[in-house]
Amino acid sequence: MNRTLPTKDLAALGFLMFALFLGAGNLIFPPLLGQQAGTALWPAIIGFLVTGVGLPLLAIIAVSQVNGDLHQLANRVHPIFAVIFSFTVYLAIGPFFGIPRTGTVAYEIGVVPFLPGGQATTTSLLISTLIFFSLTFWLALNPAKLVDRVGKILTPLLIILIAIVSLRGVFAPMGSFEAAEENYQNGAFFSGFIEGYLTMDTIAALVFGIVIMNRLQERGIKDRAAIQAFTIKAGIIAGVGLSLVYLSLGYLGASSVSTIGRLDNGGAILAAVANALFGSTGSMILALVITFACLTTSIGLVSACGEFFAKRFSSVSYPVIIFILCVFSFTMANLGLSQLIAVSVPVLVTIYPIAIVLITLSFLHHKIGQRRQIYIGALIGAFIISLLDGISTAGVNLESLAFLNWIPLYGEGLGWLVPSIIGALIGWAVSKR
Repeated sequence: MNRTLPTKDLAALGFLMFALFLGAGNLIFPPLLGQQAGTALWPAIIGFLVTGVGLPLLAIIAVSQVNGDLHQLANRVHPIFAVIFSFTVYLAIGPFFGIPRTGTVAYEIGVVPFLPGGQATTTSLLISTLIFFSLTFWLALNPAKLVDRVGKILTPLLIILIAIVSLRGVFAPMGSFEAAEENYQNGAFFSGFIEGYLTMDTIAALVFGIVIMNRLQERGIKDRAAIQAFTIKAGIIAGVGLSLVYLSLGYLGASSVSTIGRLDNGGAILAAVANALFGSTGSMILALVITFACLTTSIGLVSACGEFFAKRFSSVSYPVIIFILCVFSFTMANLGLSQLIAVSVPVLVTIYPIAIVLITLSFLHHKIGQRRQIYIGALIGAFIISLLDGISTAGVNLESLAFLNWIPLYGEGLGWLVPSIIGALIGWAVSKR
């Protein structure tokens, strides 16, 4: 049984994991945080790294314990929960939201600025997304080659492009840090912590786990302990890469105010910074960065969803499933993405705390054992509050629910934490009886 992996293959696997996580949204959050945090950048960005890098890494380790099978991880709670939760996660971050968004973001930042008058058109969106999802389908068609195609080719190109912008901005600063905005003046670490939490990468990690596990097994790594060890090593490589990107982009945002002014959109900040540093060439570099980032994430999501559904519906082949996923995502990207986002974001806000609690409990599973009551109690406690958060995100006014103000950390977006702990303790008490 093969228990070794060549260093170059391990590095390629780490690069693959890095590319899967680094979507367009991850490039846009740090510059905005940098501008808003200003002189409080460093504690803010450290908080961002805890939840933007640390939690996804923990999620990858958690699913490595069950060979990348989210359904098996969720089955520790209850078989019915396993079906509902795993399908909800894969559908929400896959064809119903994550995959279509990669195509539209690549179009808006990578194509629209170069159109006549910089105006988007229905025809150009159709052509752009058709090319984008055709490439996604082709590159995801053979998942065994993902490490070679993404980890060894696309990711190094992405890293080079990001490094060009970042190094220029770091070694030739555009200006000094400005005063922090109100939400970062006190508790900058916690504000950054919440920003990283909102990247939704922890949910993505639960989806990408199956991709990493399958790539290791294809290289002859069958032993569970070896799979976990190499997953952790690849995760560290990806985590270091993500941290460097977040630190440099946060610095670019914080040092850019005196040159480009304060902007309320991370994409606009990144575009203005690229233009200030490189002129029109900067727009081209940024377009390539965003396009590569979106493409690698799209490939990863399609592959992960394809392998998951192929395992659940064995009568349908993997190529057929990813073809359906790409066609569906192409259609949504052209016809109804804005409405889809309005529905999907509240769903993601609802399931994110559940995912965090499930991941946390997975590291205590050797102590919890078969006492499902602990899992169930903790998840019910988290779900009640996260559901209210999701309803609020959907635009429903919950000011009449006065008890929410009494829940610790509710205003900071972590209101589910204490109810989850209380639910776990109740579940433990029930299990003892």
